[in-house]
Amino acid sequence: MLRMLRLLGGTRQRKLKAVNLNHIFMLPDISIFILTLNEEQNVDICLESVRDFDDVVVLDSFSSDKTVELAEAKGARVVQRKFDNWAAHQNWAMANIEFKHKWVFYLDADERMTPELQAEITAIAANEQEQRRGFSVGRTNYFMGRTITHCYPAVPIMRFFQPKYIRYERLVNPIALIDGETGHLSHRFLHYNFSKGLTEWFDKHNKYALSEAKEGLKALREQDPDVSLFSKDPALKRVALKNLALRLPGRPFVKFLYLYILRRGFLDGKAGFTYCILQSIYEYLIDLKMWELKRTEKGLPV
Repeated sequence: MLRMLRLLGGTRQRKLKAVNLNHIFMLPDISIFILTLNEEQNVDICLESVRDFDDVVVLDSFSSDKTVELAEAKGARVVQRKFDNWAAHQNWAMANIEFKHKWVFYLDADERMTPELQAEITAIAANEQEQRRGFSVGRTNYFMGRTITHCYPAVPIMRFFQPKYIRYERLVNPIALIDGETGHLSHRFLHYNFSKGLTEWFDKHNKYALSEAKEGLKALREQDPDVSLFSKDPALKRVALKNLALRLPGRPFVKFLYLYILRRGFLDGKAGFTYCILQSIYEYLIDLKMWELKRTEKGLPV
């Protein structure tokens, strides 16, 4: 009996060693793309989450902190370009950066890869029969020390793709348009969008609100025939929903009710309530800036 247990133990150890060797030598045929601007607080942890990938490219907007130094220390290739707007910045990257692999996964510095997601995209990239050109993915979001499960926007975003088939539109919160078939990933990445604190969140969304206001006025004045609630393209359908929301009275309050009641944000406790309030404030900022832009165009005082 003792001998049998020893043999079983030896067999188990050999299997574990084999699994570990596979983990070491089966590198994903995927490039990682990360955008940064003064992300020394996040970039090191983000890069650690993608340590198994052999091609990690950081597009940095001339950070003034240690972002570049930390990225290079982790083995990332750093490319620098001055940021102008989201769509132009991302489109430039897709056209000018030479990625080692044909598949790219895009992360922001406050986001993290997970082992489950890594395994899923690795299998897709290894499939030579794969016809789809891009995959959308969901996010697991953290706020006030807990996971925000219900009230965070559930719309998946396009993050895994072949660069030559993708293009971006909109000044902020850009939509990704894929030339070809798309799919959806089962697993999510982690998102710590309050990692720099509430002050940074307010500063960032104050800037976002101006760009959203410009996009909002453009949408109200122009009607793109390709943008429809009945579009088969999730990205175009998302734009159509945004355009419809712009015409709703009391949008900030409607946004709060939608997230807190319909999306059951109340189940996320204090964190959920606070997040819903923050989103309502953001919508109110967009409305104010649209009002301001209209008066400025007419030469009226604000």
